Amino acid sequence: MGILSRSTLREFWETHPDAEAALKTWYHEAAHANWKSPADIKATHRNVSIIANNRVVFNIKGNRYRLIVAIRYDIGIILIRFVGTHAEYDRVDAETV
Repeated sequence: MGILSRSTLREFWETHPDAEAALKTWYHEAAHANWKSPADIKATHRNVSIIANNRVVFNIKGNRYRLIVAIRYDIGIILIRFVGTHAEYDRVDAETV
């Protein structure tokens, strides 16, 4: 999968260094994935939340952080929309961010 906005992840781990390894692991796994549908993601990430507008919410670092991505399954592109703490996540609309 192609992933856009990796800088969003880097900016986050610069202020939350404990998230760096987990975000790099997610990035590596997603870049090498071939997700064609939400079911493909669920097959390897059981705790992921599939929500409206092709958004997917991943739990990062043992659910300490949240990552929201928008996925275009038809062209194999992931757009990083949000990464943050649970408190920050609670203040955004995951379906539209």
